[in-house]
Amino acid sequence: MPDRQLDSILANVDGLLTELEATYKDIHSHPELSMQEIRTAQMAETHLRGLGFDVTPGVGKTGVVGMLHNGSGTTVMLRADMDALPILEATGLPYASKAVGTSPDGIQVPVAHSCGHDMHVACLMGAAALFAKARDAWKGTLMVVFQPGEEAGQGAQAMIDDGLFDRFPRPDVVLGQHVMCLPSGKIDWRDGVITSAADSLQIRMFGRGAHGSMPEASIDPVVMAASTVLRLQTIVSREVAPTESAVLTVGSLQAGTKENVIPDEAVIKLNVRTFDEGVRKRVLSSIRRIANAEAQAAGAPKPPEITPLDQYSLVTNDPVATKRVVDAFRRYFPDGAIEQTKPTMASEDFGCFGAQWHAPSVYWFIGGADPEIYAKAKSSDTLNTLPTNHNPHFAPVLHPTLETGVKALVVAASAWMAG
Repeated sequence: MPDRQLDSILANVDGLLTELEATYKDIHSHPELSMQEIRTAQMAETHLRGLGFDVTPGVGKTGVVGMLHNGSGTTVMLRADMDALPILEATGLPYASKAVGTSPDGIQVPVAHSCGHDMHVACLMGAAALFAKARDAWKGTLMVVFQPGEEAGQGAQAMIDDGLFDRFPRPDVVLGQHVMCLPSGKIDWRDGVITSAADSLQIRMFGRGAHGSMPEASIDPVVMAASTVLRLQTIVSREVAPTESAVLTVGSLQAGTKENVIPDEAVIKLNVRTFDEGVRKRVLSSIRRIANAEAQAAGAPKPPEITPLDQYSLVTNDPVATKRVVDAFRRYFPDGAIEQTKPTMASEDFGCFGAQWHAPSVYWFIGGADPEIYAKAKSSDTLNTLPTNHNPHFAPVLHPTLETGVKALVVAASAWMAG
């Protein structure tokens, strides 16, 4: 797209920022758990209807799809995820979340946008508004998708299973972004694999309960689970080659309710990240082998129950489409703002759309960290102390994160939508 046409679309960015900032703060203060994003979806629906989009709510339970037809041309899909996390926010911001929600297992939990999906929603709302207000500058069809349930690995597939591919035209390209702990104003990209595959599992280990004073009468599932956790750490260190990549994290170990009662069972929840399908299969097989062997070594009354919780496939950027996006970024954004990155062990279900629709897709990262704080941490080799996604203290700085995210979506989409 010629620069003058892109400039016409982006001319209203500054005028939108006050409204978008208020929208962001509202969503941040009212987070909703995965597949429960009713309020956020209603906000997106109302916003799109006001802009003249054809809107279909309730796709995949709470997903929202907006279509803006503007003459013949390509169809470009822009996606934002809406859900928040069961985390108690600790940012201290005046608009910090005080929300609580009910988890899928019926437990009351605090809820916070500790991953930046509130920023994603606000940015997509802004991009939709800019395209709607400058229809003379582009041609084609803009498809905006507000997706539920990314944190649970359910939302993209739920929309697909609800007929997304049958109810809407196949896009020529699928585009998405994620705010990360990078300097605000920066955009990171790469072609090929950009985020890892992920598998989450629950291991339920069985023992025999007894009084704490009579351990000889028990088969202690706490010791069994502890031994399993320690042994699991050897999978990456001793079974995965140094030239390959894998991460195995045990995020939860729950057993018992009282210090002098040996319980009947223990539950381990863990997460695996890999970039290679062969490595993935070997790691998952090793997890099962170790869990069963530790249970047998402890004399467990029966083998452990190993249950998959969620799964994410690799997100792989199409090389040709990625070059088109990156070339557009480099033409618009200042020198030094666009950098190539390595694959990240974070995972996403964004890849479902392009892979199953057989459409090229491109996914990139925008920075959300205060540039001065980031630079100081980098110079002192303390970047690992900055709050990352899923940290209770994580909250992107509003500016220039918000305008960068809006502009990135518009610039990327405009690369396919000549006037």
